Order: sequence, then C-alpha cells, then structure tokens
Amino acid sequence: MLLRQMKYFAAVVDCASFTEAAEKCYISQSAISQQIQSLERELGVELLHRKKRRFEMTEAGEYFYSRCKIILSQVDEAVRETKRLGTDSELQLRIGYLSGYSGLELHKVIAEFSGLYPEVAIHIVNGTHEELYNLLRVGDVDVILNDQRRAFSDFYVNFELMRCGCYAELSSRSPLSGRDYVSLEDLKGVPCILVASRGQRNVEQDYYQNILGFGGSYLFADNLEEGRLMVASNRGFLPVENVGSLPEPASSIRRLPVYQEGHQIMRNYCAFWRKDRTNYYIEEFAQMLRRCLAKPD
Repeated sequence: MLLRQMKYFAAVVDCASFTEAAEKCYISQSAISQQIQSLERELGVELLHRKKRRFEMTEAGEYFYSRCKIILSQVDEAVRETKRLGTDSELQLRIGYLSGYSGLELHKVIAEFSGLYPEVAIHIVNGTHEELYNLLRVGDVDVILNDQRRAFSDFYVNFELMRCGCYAELSSRSPLSGRDYVSLEDLKGVPCILVASRGQRNVEQDYYQNILGFGGSYLFADNLEEGRLMVASNRGFLPVENVGSLPEPASSIRRLPVYQEGHQIMRNYCAFWRKDRTNYYIEEFAQMLRRCLAKPD
C-alpha cells in the first residue's frame, strides 16, 4: 500500500468527486480511479460503492477514511518537524508588528521566548497593516501581529489574540479633552494623525476614512513617537487601540475611547502566519502572546 494511494482516496472523499480530486492531485481521472481500485484489491474490501457517476463509502471505507486522515496529518507533521530540525534557517523567528503598537506584552513575550529557546535567533520589523501583510505573503517574516482588515484566508493561520477598543489621543489643550469619550462626529473637525511610511499613506487614509469612518483631514507621522509629539502640540488626534496594557500617556495628552452609535469601536487583533510555513516555534510564540495579552499586568 502506498501513502500516495491513501492521499488519493482521502482526496476523492473530501471532494466527493473523482474529477475534482484528480485536479487537486494533478493527475488524470482515470489514473486516480485506477489507484483507488488497486488499493481496494490490496485491502481485499470495497471502500467506495459506485453508482453510475456517484459513489458512497462502505462501512470499511468510512473507517479507512478516518484512519487515513489521522495518518496523513501525522505524516505532514513529521515532515514539518524533520525540516525544522534539519534546516538552520528554521532556527530563527522573524516577527512583524504594527508601527502604531505601543503595548508592553510583545516585549515581555519576546524576552520570555528568548529565555526558553536561546537557540532561536529573533528578528523584528514593524510596518503598516499592508506592509506586514506583504512581508508575510512573500515569506520575509514568519509571524505578524496585525489588525484584521479582510476576511480570514485559508492560506494563513488566523490566530485570534483579542478584541480591543479604539481610542483617540488628544492634546490636553483640545476642547474635546475634558470629555469621557469622543464620537466619530466629534472628531470630524480635528485632523487625524496616522503612523505610516510615505508609500502607505493613501492606503492607511483610505481604511480609516472609508472603513472605520474617521472623517476630516489627515496628517502623517513616520513613527509613533513623532505622532505623539504632533498630538502634544495640538495638531490633531492619534487613533490607537488598547492591545494589552498601553503605557499611560504623557500629562500633555488625554486618551479617550472613540464611540460610534453609542458603543466604543472595537477592533480584532490576530497573529497571522502562513500554513505552509508553520512550525513549533511560531505556534509556541503565538500561544505565549495570547496568554500574556489575556493577563496584562
């Protein structure tokens, strides 16, 4: 019995079609049919009961299918771990995080992870949502801490970390600073300060303006510190999310929750990585980050 035959059989059942399974496995329909028949002859039992162009699994077929899925999954895991152990490039973890992130948890987890796995070299980059997504897509980073802006893709592991509220950091001299919260309507007359590189400014503005609903004009900062200095000088407001425990703002800055239709705007934050590049270190880092975010100091 060949492992390939087990893959073909599982594909036929998963697709509920010999034709679609053949396309998925990059072989002809006649070839995949012959392989299934060869498998049945070797086992001495009927796995699929054919009815013209349809088929049903026999009781033996249902059992064999369930065992195939387990075995194939174990084989895939064994292959990944073997590659991890035998490839020097796997002994590194390249982490991407948002330029606007200022929580403490990422620093704590990186320190904890390095203590547990000193053999892993950690490399860190930051960027806007789209910059991080593109780095992950082409394989230049292994895992990213990012906000969710599009539907989850089956191409990635979409590891949800937390839901967090949206805030606006304003100068204490702003007329809005004395409020308990601000609405999107309140902020329309105040420039919105976004942290973005020059090539990403239009993309970031489009998202905040057309998706989140922040109206008015826009200013840009190259980094978070520059953005907060612009806030301190009362040039506009800086949108931030409480991803974990945010440090208290400077005395010249007020941080107020942003409301829409009577409720604070909430955002979804995740760790993302490519399924075809998953490994133990990525999964362990993501689990550690989730636990840390769930229990901020």
